[in-house]
Amino acid sequence: MLTSLFSAVSGMNANGSSLSVIGDNIANMNTIGFKSSRTTFGDVLSQTVSGVAGSSQVGRGVYMSSASPLFTQGSFESTASALDMAIEGDGFFMVSDGDAKYHTRAGQFHLDKNGTIVNPDGLALQGYIADEAGNITGAMSDLNVSASQSRANASSEVNVAVNLDATTSQTTWSFAAGANPPDPSLYNSSTTVTVYDSQGGSHDVTAYFVKTGANAWTAHYVYEDAAGNYAEAGSQNLSFGSDGSLTTDNSTTAVNFNFGASVTSPQAITFDFGSGTGETPAGAGFDATTQFAAPFGVTKLTQNGFTSGALKNLMIADDGTITGIFTNGQTRVLGQVALSRFVSPTGLTKLGKNLFAESYESGQPIVGKPSSSGIGKVLSNTIEQSNVDLAEEFVKMIAAQRGFQANSRMITTTDELMQELVNLKR
Repeated sequence: MLTSLFSAVSGMNANGSSLSVIGDNIANMNTIGFKSSRTTFGDVLSQTVSGVAGSSQVGRGVYMSSASPLFTQGSFESTASALDMAIEGDGFFMVSDGDAKYHTRAGQFHLDKNGTIVNPDGLALQGYIADEAGNITGAMSDLNVSASQSRANASSEVNVAVNLDATTSQTTWSFAAGANPPDPSLYNSSTTVTVYDSQGGSHDVTAYFVKTGANAWTAHYVYEDAAGNYAEAGSQNLSFGSDGSLTTDNSTTAVNFNFGASVTSPQAITFDFGSGTGETPAGAGFDATTQFAAPFGVTKLTQNGFTSGALKNLMIADDGTITGIFTNGQTRVLGQVALSRFVSPTGLTKLGKNLFAESYESGQPIVGKPSSSGIGKVLSNTIEQSNVDLAEEFVKMIAAQRGFQANSRMITTTDELMQELVNLKR
């Protein structure tokens, strides 16, 4: 009779522990990246009772054998921050306090005062470092973007596409360097492009187009030199066919500019007007600059230089690549998020604060890049919600509550039987 009493006590303890797990799940239903747990029960070793028909086994109660986490995918929520990340598939973010590495599914990150990507508890996100050229290296460290800056790039090539009016008259060019730009009577048309020196300084270069003969033009390049005077850096002859196509632009010869003693000087810049029919290799002659009986017009004017820039924004791709967007319009890869995967994630040790630590049961982490080696992909501007199913938890809570009540009723029933036994002496 006493056995039933203690069996009921074990049932109350087991169902009470189950209610504790359910309560923890419900409490964390809004915790980012939280993984709910479920309980499993096992019967206690039975005792053997001998009888006439042989021995029988009578159970002695129940115990909670485990409370294991469920690593099912939680739902996604879109956010405005690029540093909010979620993992679609298997894997964990790795964070570090400087000494040890931890694993988490919670992807709420931000930049600290040092420019390091950290979680709300200040643990640094781990990833692969990129060099100055934007190439991902094999080195893994804290992801830091504070020193990220886009270096200036000196202009070396200008691509021009214009139409030079075939109906204009020939003009004589006779410009002398000085404080004033060329007189309009010295050229037929012009266009200005901004180029950059080796330190990112901008300089306006104007191409003055002068018709020198039938289907023949010369482009004169004028700029302000270091002394502030207008000077001609050089010229370039253009020739056209009778159908208005470009024959040759002599773009193999660069034009040298002197932008000052503090920068690279002279700075050679090539002006490319398109693929001419008389060049090697020969082009169609109509892909850029032409000479038609139509007003002068500019259809393309680009160059490959740019000034320096500071980091303005970040983009994170599905493979975890972090790309910096700079104020000068340039982009560069700054690093790549690293993810970890475990053969047995249910064996991980819970540390609180959405953190897990590897254990003997979980095995060592398999670290790699997102979307590789069975690791999920990274979703930026997204956070993973808790995977707690509130309806399911309520059903489990009812079952655990009824189990607790039933076992408590077993105790009262056993007590009544013992009371009857005591009353036999009366």
